[in-house]
Amino acid sequence: MQTQAVRKSLDYSNNINEVFEYCQNNKEPIFVSNNGQGRYAVMTEDIYDQLLGRLELYHAIEAALERMENGEVIHEEEMIKFIKNL
Repeated sequence: MQTQAVRKSLDYSNNINEVFEYCQNNKEPIFVSNNGQGRYAVMTEDIYDQLLGRLELYHAIEAALERMENGEVIHEEEMIKFIKNL
């Protein structure tokens, strides 16, 4: 992953389009600070959807590993159905 861009909110208060262009052109979020505290992430909807998809996948993998550790058998058909529903 590339180095994340961090900018002061004042830098963009007059030109929000620059933030949007950066996010679109670099395919990554930009982080904006406010008064030196707290950060806000600005990203395209596509990037947001990708991040949510990854999170759902990680949770699914974690649940499957937990089931396996508890001795449950996950049959191939069940796994294929589960993956298709992700």
